[in-house]
Amino acid sequence: MPADAHLFFRGKQLVVFGAGYVGGELIRQALERGLRVTALTRNPTRAAELSALGVETILADLATDDWHGRIAGGAELVLDCVGAGGGGVDGYRRSYVEGLRSIFAWAGQAPVGTFVYTSSTSVYPQSGGMRVTEAAPAPGGRDTAQVLAEAEEVIRALGDGVCRRWFILRLAGIYGPGRHQLLDELRAGATELRGSGDQHLNLIHRDDICAAIWAAFTAPAAVGNLIFNVADDGAARRAELADWLAARLGRPPPRFSGEAITGSDRLVPDRIVVNERLKATLGWRPHYPTFREGYENLLSH
Repeated sequence: MPADAHLFFRGKQLVVFGAGYVGGELIRQALERGLRVTALTRNPTRAAELSALGVETILADLATDDWHGRIAGGAELVLDCVGAGGGGVDGYRRSYVEGLRSIFAWAGQAPVGTFVYTSSTSVYPQSGGMRVTEAAPAPGGRDTAQVLAEAEEVIRALGDGVCRRWFILRLAGIYGPGRHQLLDELRAGATELRGSGDQHLNLIHRDDICAAIWAAFTAPAAVGNLIFNVADDGAARRAELADWLAARLGRPPPRFSGEAITGSDRLVPDRIVVNERLKATLGWRPHYPTFREGYENLLSH
């Protein structure tokens, strides 16, 4: 981010749709940068917390138009980082596809500046250890991934008419403070883990996601309407991470059952997500380039 980024942001309006794990941290950082922040959330508890911080908070369902008259249009910066909120494929479609259509209907009344949408690398069906760039076909694999791919198509179809520019950030597996399932399992004494230890893990720390969002918001005016993979530089195998964590905890390396991970009907695809476009275009670099730096930070807190 440029050294004068705080001057760039100060006084600008940021609208955040979805104030969960990533959105909540982005909002905290936005307030530090002097932005005027409006956030929409479905969670009453989170709404109260944000209001206490001085955020203009709207409690509403994004997929409806009930909130359109409650958030002024023309914001310089808009972030859509909603979660699925449960409900399977239907819940995904409501949150992501219908939510985006609602945002663009709102923005059509007063076009916005830079729009950033957080998608997922799950839109890639590739496996077999392939290296995956943004040029790879991304029709979505499982049903929920197909919905995410459909949401991206909504942006391509409608975004140009209501945004000065847009960015789609395809996020790898998110981890960070308070979100580290594998570490929690090993701390609880697990000796066997579901899945395969040979699969590559594509990870990204929450704080590096936020850094990518800020990089998109501050991109040169001529840069826009692009898709970026947001993953660290590691893509280590799952067994490598598990063995490293076990050693740091003083535990023996866990076994892997080879069974599908809970909640899935098959093993997670094995691929290496490439982040070079994000680095080359926006100058982004992960603060936590591999799991070692990220988990070392988590273990020390």
